[in-house]
Amino acid sequence: MNRLGAETSPYLRQHAQNPVDWYPWGDEAFDLARAENRPVFLSIGYSACHWCHVMAHESFEDEQTAKEINERFVAIKVDREERPDVDAVYMEAVQAMTGGGGWPMTVFLTPDGRPFFGGTYFPPREGHGMPSFRRVLDAVDDVWRNRRDEVDQQADALADAIERRTRVPRDLMGTDDETRADPATRAATLLASAVAELTERFDPSWGGFGPAPKFPQAQLVELCLRHHRVTGDESSLAMARTTLRAMASGGIYDHLGGGFARYSTDTSWTVPHFEKMLYDQAGLVRTYLHAWQATGEPDWLQVVEETIDYVLTELASPGGGLCSAQDADSEGEEGRFYVWTPAEITAALGPELSAVATAWYGVTDTGNFEGRNILRRPLGGTLARPPDVEEARRLLLAARTPRVHPGLDDKVLTEWNAMFASALAEAAATTGRQDWAGAAVRIGEFLIGGLRSPETGRWLRSWQEGRARHRAYAGDYAWLVDLFTRLAELTGRALWLDHARDTATAMLELFAGDGQLLYTTGSDAEALVIRPMEILDGAVPAANGVAANALLRLGALCADEELTSQGESLLDALAAVAAHHPVACANAVAACALAGGGITEVVITGERPDLLAAARARFEPTMVLAWGEPTSSPLWEGRDDATAYVCRRYVCQTPATSPHELARRLDDELATGRAAMAPARR
Repeated sequence: MNRLGAETSPYLRQHAQNPVDWYPWGDEAFDLARAENRPVFLSIGYSACHWCHVMAHESFEDEQTAKEINERFVAIKVDREERPDVDAVYMEAVQAMTGGGGWPMTVFLTPDGRPFFGGTYFPPREGHGMPSFRRVLDAVDDVWRNRRDEVDQQADALADAIERRTRVPRDLMGTDDETRADPATRAATLLASAVAELTERFDPSWGGFGPAPKFPQAQLVELCLRHHRVTGDESSLAMARTTLRAMASGGIYDHLGGGFARYSTDTSWTVPHFEKMLYDQAGLVRTYLHAWQATGEPDWLQVVEETIDYVLTELASPGGGLCSAQDADSEGEEGRFYVWTPAEITAALGPELSAVATAWYGVTDTGNFEGRNILRRPLGGTLARPPDVEEARRLLLAARTPRVHPGLDDKVLTEWNAMFASALAEAAATTGRQDWAGAAVRIGEFLIGGLRSPETGRWLRSWQEGRARHRAYAGDYAWLVDLFTRLAELTGRALWLDHARDTATAMLELFAGDGQLLYTTGSDAEALVIRPMEILDGAVPAANGVAANALLRLGALCADEELTSQGESLLDALAAVAAHHPVACANAVAACALAGGGITEVVITGERPDLLAAARARFEPTMVLAWGEPTSSPLWEGRDDATAYVCRRYVCQTPATSPHELARRLDDELATGRAAMAPARR
């Protein structure tokens, strides 16, 4: 047994019985590499990664391969979800070397942590233009022993490349006159540019933005919805609706148990990589919720309800919070838990209902996945199930439940929990679902109680079975600020704003850099080859864009000009990059739109649930809502009881005392925001 058995990461513990003498990331491994003058073999993956499991079975469980690793290298295993800083640094190195990246990630380092060779999955035998893993080990060992000068030159060059790739180029830092224009013009320009690029990439038949493999990319659909809200452009709404319907109809969506798989391997969203990630559910819940608010189409609310039910049922951690992911594999096969033969459906339903189910879900004798069927709906069909189909769904789910379930990654990550709880709080407010509201509050309370250091109050990244570890990153802090602000809007309790402001202040102190943007790691973190910085969105939105959104919304609710100014400073630093890569900076573009069109501040005093419901029912991405316990914000000064106020920069329209009047005031604010951004659209 190696050194991974006591780790909080299920992914690391999966490798605890490997014959490879794994170390977790830390000083012990690098001290040994320096003492014995050996290179470091770094392997990075995550528990729901199918090809990570494949390489583990083929190579890391093989005694001879392990012997070669142990004799020549110091082996380190990293869970990319626990250590996104380490993953980010070495992913940049692999991309610089190979032009691509992915997991499992395989990187060879000098004892001081500089990478000099890397790739992703390597097979046990050569084929398809790929060297075998053991051949790679031989080649790296040879160059380390016999051509050390080349190793050092390559390591220095890669360290420079990583530095360049993880920083905003100086020629883009605040020098672009167009993006440094007034906020409204900048916002309109960026939003229009992003949607224009999405239009070029859009698949009009199956939705999505680009060829297979297709990822849900909720933030891109969200840009389309926001563009429609600001401009009234029907084509951007059509792109959003086509994409949302295609995803929810396809096999990427679990039609029996709810929730979305990580991505589709094909154009039609039929065959997914079957792992389910908490962060995908968070982004998609929010986007489908906004689509329902924008269109009133009940299919979108059904997807929201089923996805939330899946997360709160299947990913709930017994100790509190939400687990990170479900694996793609069960019983050694990818997707086995989810697929069906006609005979299995008949056995579960009987002849009459099986005929109904096979017609509804497109089941055939030949199947659509290795001779079996991934359930899906035709693209043009409704998602709302008639009573007989709903009964068939219920029975099929019951028949599926005794199967061997995919593995569960039961670590609780601060960032992903905050992402989901934020979306859940918004869904609870919009729908009035008190059970969802209670769940969102419980997650927030769990994070406060379980993922902060009791000695210092510093937020931590990962919790598992009562243990919290690893200093939290900028993304953790940014999403916590967003969550606490959303909980304040959900509950009307001032304490959540206090938590949001405290966390925002700590975020700015720990992560602020000398170039306006936030670093990924805190000033108290261990030193890596470089200090990484999240600028472009990846599998999760980049921390700087999330932070800008969160600071602007919180600043508006609290009338805190310092927080608002910090959010605007982030946008000033991000805007030039977003101008060149608007789709890769979707959250930064959204934040610019939030600042450019102006934030609509709504205050509802007294007990007026009818006014609350009227405000919450609308898709108003630039709105913040104050109600319940008054605070020291100017939003509360001199207000009449049982009244709604619609304001901009704390200057308010005529008070509204009925839902109809409130709707008119909000319509007026929408028109004002559209007018502010109009010049750049003409």
